[in-house]
Amino acid sequence: MPLSDVEPTLDSPEPVAQFVAYLDYYRAAVERKLDGLTDAQLRTSLLPSGWTPLELLIHLVHMERRWFVWGFLGEQVPDPWGDHVDGEPAGEWRVPDGVAPAELVAALHAGGERTRQILENHDLADRGAVGGRFMSDPPTLSWICFHVLQEYARHAGHLDIARELADGATGE
Repeated sequence: MPLSDVEPTLDSPEPVAQFVAYLDYYRAAVERKLDGLTDAQLRTSLLPSGWTPLELLIHLVHMERRWFVWGFLGEQVPDPWGDHVDGEPAGEWRVPDGVAPAELVAALHAGGERTRQILENHDLADRGAVGGRFMSDPPTLSWICFHVLQEYARHAGHLDIARELADGATGE
């Protein structure tokens, strides 16, 4: 789990190595953006859309698992939409009562280790399994990687704004 605050410098011809490095980087960026916020700041929205930094964190934990474990591997996972109100994909993000920020950060990195194992043991051209998230026509592992990377990049940017509004901190 690298906690570097600079973009990975790995320049490998191996796409799996690049995906692993960038996914690790974005997970670490999310953790850095949350580090130092008070519990109240983690649980308070300063944005018109209403999400809190902690809600965005639980979304990322569930999002990565939905795509790689439930989606690509087709494994049944408990409550795949657990970050949404009433288990609906279009619902708002939610954090169950009693869930601590450190628990979610640990879950984010544990999910990252699972993703690393998946990437290191499958070909990027392999299609996801039918029967988990996908009932037909699953995407390739490569497509899933790009999708998850764009989710992380977009939401890390959202956290940049939330952090600046919360306490003025900016930058990587």
